[in-house]
Amino acid sequence: MSADTPQIPATGREWVLLSRPVGWPKPEDFELREVPVTEPGAGQVLVKNLYVSVDPYMRGRMSAAKSYVAPYELGKAMQGGAVGVVIASNDEGVAVGDHVLHFFGWREYATFDAKQAVKVDPEAAPLSTYLGVLGMTGLTAYAGLLRTLSFKEGDSVFVSGAAGAVGGQVGQIAKLKGASRVIGSAGSDEKVKLLLEEYGFDAAFNYKSGDVHTLLKEAAPDGVDIYFDNVGGDHLEAAIARLNRDGRIAICGAISVYNNTEPAPGPRNLSRLIQTRGRIEGFLVGDHYDLQPQFVQEVGAWVRSGELKYRETVVEGIENNLEAFLGQLRGDNTGKMVVKLGE
Repeated sequence: MSADTPQIPATGREWVLLSRPVGWPKPEDFELREVPVTEPGAGQVLVKNLYVSVDPYMRGRMSAAKSYVAPYELGKAMQGGAVGVVIASNDEGVAVGDHVLHFFGWREYATFDAKQAVKVDPEAAPLSTYLGVLGMTGLTAYAGLLRTLSFKEGDSVFVSGAAGAVGGQVGQIAKLKGASRVIGSAGSDEKVKLLLEEYGFDAAFNYKSGDVHTLLKEAAPDGVDIYFDNVGGDHLEAAIARLNRDGRIAICGAISVYNNTEPAPGPRNLSRLIQTRGRIEGFLVGDHYDLQPQFVQEVGAWVRSGELKYRETVVEGIENNLEAFLGQLRGDNTGKMVVKLGE
């Protein structure tokens, strides 16, 4: 082994799901374990994770209920997006020192098949952005707005959870594409200020300050053509009430009900869709990866030019991974929540 070859540590830490949470996840449902680091076999790489992602959808994977993605296995390391540096490789296509995006987060070191790694360029953009504004959350915003919602110039747009990783990007892309009005909801006055002063929203409100129906009516007196839903619950019902003729609603997430122990009641005003000829459609980013090259080219240019702003909430240390996850369920984050593990 040369002096330039990274040392492979004997052990590393990883988060394991011990029991399936009921309601809000509790610390005793998880365990941070120290495990041996495995050297890569044929066609594999060993990656030291530098940034790992925590996302709301992970709450669903902690349940055994049938969903669009397999649940986390009890007693095994959890998964999620991560960016790291290759410290050992047994594959011709990936070299030691390469930076890669992969799906083996919630751990310090990951050994996996090289075909599951996507090379990223730390010179083109900060590594953390490949988990957020230029990553899965960014593509979610891009595909949901432009494809699922069929956004067109002149549309008025409402987005909930607008200070989050997806919502903030939805509103800004809509503005860059010629929306007539962009309205956002967020959970604090500070976040509302961010939407108005930095992200360029035309109107925004703190949903904790009053009735969402009333707040949205004040912010969108002429109704909305598009609603990008990250929250569900009262936000979805309020959006249906303000939907214009031929309005469209995309269901991206429903963070307000993820920890409910009883089924959440559906919107009480669905019959209004008959009057408006409106439609509601759910979508998953995994169905839209054909847009990835177009997304990276267009959004990457906006990020480099400063036309599209982004925020990150960075938590330090693998030992704080769980608290970061719980924090983004509470809405503690502004923009993308990531955990930094190393340089």
